[in-house]
Amino acid sequence: MSKFIFLIVFSFLLMSCQEKENKNETVQTEKKEFNTAYMRTNGDSTSTYAEVIHFYKNLAENHESITLTEHYKTDHGEPLHLVEYASESASLNSLNILINNGIHPGEPGGIDASMLFFKDLAEGKIKLKENMKIYSIPVYNVGGAHERNSTWRTNQNGPSEYGFRGNAKNYDLNRDFIKSDSKNSKAFFEIYHKVKPHIFIDTHATNGADYPYVLTHIFTQQNQLGGELSQYMTGRFIPEVKDSLQSNNWDSTPYVNVFNRPPDGGFNQFLDSPRYSTGYSSLWNSIGLVIETHMLKSYKKRVEGTHAFLQAMAKVSAKNAKEIKEKKENNHQYFQNLDYYPIQYELDSTSYQILNFKAFLVDTLKSEITGFDRIKYNRDSTYTVDVKYHNKYVATDSIQVPKSYIIPQQWEKIIELLKWNSVTYHRLDKDSIMEVDYYRIMDFETSQSPFEGHYLHSNTKVKTFKAKQEFREGDIVVETDQRAIKYIFETLEPEAVDSFFNWNFFDSVLQQKEHFSTYIFEDMAIKILENNPDLQKKFDEKKNADRNFSENWYAQLSWLHKQSKHYEDAHLKYPVYRLMK
Repeated sequence: MSKFIFLIVFSFLLMSCQEKENKNETVQTEKKEFNTAYMRTNGDSTSTYAEVIHFYKNLAENHESITLTEHYKTDHGEPLHLVEYASESASLNSLNILINNGIHPGEPGGIDASMLFFKDLAEGKIKLKENMKIYSIPVYNVGGAHERNSTWRTNQNGPSEYGFRGNAKNYDLNRDFIKSDSKNSKAFFEIYHKVKPHIFIDTHATNGADYPYVLTHIFTQQNQLGGELSQYMTGRFIPEVKDSLQSNNWDSTPYVNVFNRPPDGGFNQFLDSPRYSTGYSSLWNSIGLVIETHMLKSYKKRVEGTHAFLQAMAKVSAKNAKEIKEKKENNHQYFQNLDYYPIQYELDSTSYQILNFKAFLVDTLKSEITGFDRIKYNRDSTYTVDVKYHNKYVATDSIQVPKSYIIPQQWEKIIELLKWNSVTYHRLDKDSIMEVDYYRIMDFETSQSPFEGHYLHSNTKVKTFKAKQEFREGDIVVETDQRAIKYIFETLEPEAVDSFFNWNFFDSVLQQKEHFSTYIFEDMAIKILENNPDLQKKFDEKKNADRNFSENWYAQLSWLHKQSKHYEDAHLKYPVYRLMK
């Protein structure tokens, strides 16, 4: 009997030891999974896409403050992931920060920095007591993240492997926020309009000129952002963020927008139109930031700098949460009350601030390859120089704000994008005739080389006409009295830089479909001129004033045809109509 009892007790102790050993192994496994490739290699490597998602799944399973969700899908097939950290006091009225990583997977510093940042948040190493939620897209360009090697980024200093700039369809996703050729962008829209961020951050790495700074930044262009939020951003928010960085021994400078030369002659603020991430976020009155670390600095330094920047942004945002939320709302009201909306900007060369810029000395050498002069930065010799930083843009053109836009129902791609971007609209419930303004395209230029899958238009000029126009049941009406007001103007106004027109969505109206036979129209043209003395006068004046016209018989007949009732109404007529206030 005693032997039997002994065996039972021994078995129980053995099972207890094994259970304890298994628990220790589990804890060690969990801790090991929190050690990213960056951490395991002391800053030499970045995690693969699968490792990144596994890291966040593990973090969410072990910490109640972390949530990981999936959204729509990407061109590579996987969904887009969103990680969320909610502070203890987070509620519906929280201040929301959205971080986007890996839009260019060859620049993975933000991917690793965000993993460290969310680990710190989850473990309480960074304490945010305010009503805040911080979100991150772990890797936006999923396809590019799968194309890893160590050679794409020709001059980059680490990590040992990294991804490719193009996505699965070879689009640069940081040019896709208006044209939306990728599934990734639609997943982004779903996330963005779920989160409704007050602060938006996009993480990158850059090269061009060389200089001592690890950290450079592009905040949303102040004049495009506009209103009270712009004044707050430039007057308070940016200085406080830079001071927070400086207190932790991180120097930073505005993004140096020059290539292959030192910035001694000064440099300009980058104008982020809505095709770019921060240009898109400014349409929704969010303070936007692109963190641009210098890719010639060590990868470890780049990740540390991005990590420090994320902490500074969170700290300053938390401190000013109430004011940021108020300014965002005031900005919406500001644009809602405008009679005219600016759609074109140019740099104000007379306005600048002086930056005390840290620089490397530059030597001029004779190239051994080309025989011409080349520059070489001397990183052992630094100096400071006062340079002019131009960061003001002035509006050069604007549109009168209409009450609404009417879009015929056949333009389905336009309507689909409006829906993806939370634009509200209603459909006409019966056939109607309305008095509207419409545009005719008078001039535009088209790029001779493809750009992101398009032959982009620019310098578009239009002329406004009034007419009574027939509309059908099912055509859509887009009121401008809504939060999407800036997005509506920037996409539907053809002269806006990143309008749907300039991105080729309406190219079918640029081609004339009906023509004339010259040998028949000659006789018709004679009668047209005989019955219209005013037209005869304009015709003569044009021939006298324009030698090329007077020497081109077909141009003359074509001009007369376009003045006649035979010319088709659809040619060069922009098919989006404006219902004025």
